[in-house]
Amino acid sequence: MRLAVVACLVLVGCSVQQQDQIARDAARSAITPVLIERFPGVPLEPALNCVIDNASAVQIRALALDTVTGPTESTVQIVTDILSKPETVRCLAVEGLPALLNQRL
Repeated sequence: MRLAVVACLVLVGCSVQQQDQIARDAARSAITPVLIERFPGVPLEPALNCVIDNASAVQIRALALDTVTGPTESTVQIVTDILSKPETVRCLAVEGLPALLNQRL
């Protein structure tokens, strides 16, 4: 709980762009274990980028908040919803597939 209060206080003094970057970085922390556990073998960094880049602001905030409590079923659902978006699938095909193929070679 203290961490959430400190994060809120820090965000008050930040610009909108800084707040967005802090939220995105926090969301990455919540997304990472979900991708590792639920989608093994998927290249992590490209998948993280695709999920973050295709998440809505509301999804980013929800995922950022999940870093305080750790991933929950809600985290998994949000990540799964983002991964099922056509633009995320395209991103994974363009960014993730080459990384996956390079891992296999």
